[in-house]
Amino acid sequence: MTTRRTFVLSAAAAGAAFGLDKPVAFINDAHAQKAPAKKPTLLEKGYAKFKLGDIEVIQVYDGYATRPIDDKFVTNAPVDAFKAALKKGGQPGDTTFTVPYTVTFIRSKGKLVMFDSSTGGQLNPANGPATSGLMMAKNMYAAGIEPSKINHVIVTHFHPDHISGMISQATNSNVFAHADIVVPAAEFAFWNDATKVPEAAKALGARVQASIGKWKNVRQVADGQEVIPGVRAYATPGHTAGHMSYIVSSGKKSMLVGGDLTNLSSVNLANPGWHIMFDTDKPMAEATRRKAYDRVIADKMLVNGYHWGLPGVGSLKKDGNGYALIPLKV
Repeated sequence: MTTRRTFVLSAAAAGAAFGLDKPVAFINDAHAQKAPAKKPTLLEKGYAKFKLGDIEVIQVYDGYATRPIDDKFVTNAPVDAFKAALKKGGQPGDTTFTVPYTVTFIRSKGKLVMFDSSTGGQLNPANGPATSGLMMAKNMYAAGIEPSKINHVIVTHFHPDHISGMISQATNSNVFAHADIVVPAAEFAFWNDATKVPEAAKALGARVQASIGKWKNVRQVADGQEVIPGVRAYATPGHTAGHMSYIVSSGKKSMLVGGDLTNLSSVNLANPGWHIMFDTDKPMAEATRRKAYDRVIADKMLVNGYHWGLPGVGSLKKDGNGYALIPLKV
């Protein structure tokens, strides 16, 4: 019997051809077993998920910016040392490097919480190829997150790559007007006082004053304050005047949402004494990150960084005069 899909050899023919005593059917590609699909990488998925006790943690990739390798980004280390650190971290380390953006969410006790709000696709880097705004364009939806379901937006500091996602580009209106927006009290006070904002940051200060400074659903918190059950504020000033990290806890498990305690982990996590151009008070930023990361190690916490990539979370260990990230397997 012969069809387009199969043909069957008789027992006699099969025996002659293959030394068998039963009929043989040949199956074409339509019935053949397909090779297993290649598992997508985290960047291809655009998100990573893991559990912290009873809390679900979701990290969502928002894209990256490209910057030139020069003596401006790290202000107190030779460019060759900077290049070597980038190469050790997996970047080419030739003329440019990339800085990723990763936003952390948690689902806890029926609430959906977002730490910082992404770039919102509003950054316009002048240094080279970049992509940002992927979180709100597609990746948060792929991760099963609906913006309208976010209950709390908890902010580490007011730099544009952290707050632009919640501010309408056209009108400065509140994208998350339905949510409880939590901000560090010291950060709020600094950016809403025009006499304190330096000249180079006047435009950012004016935008903060026109938006976050006027919104009715903004709640200010101080160091040590419980923000929501399971999340406590931990002051980490230096990067900005009121930079705040947050300790997320469930049972015996905890994680420090570190914001911009460092930039790339290969740069000033590995070299905490290196000063980054964006740190407002560079000596204070250095002292703060050493104190915070020593606590992470002592308390056996997980820790993440906004610019550590995806998933950009793990435990720490001392590594010479710096720290090494032991990535969490997700």
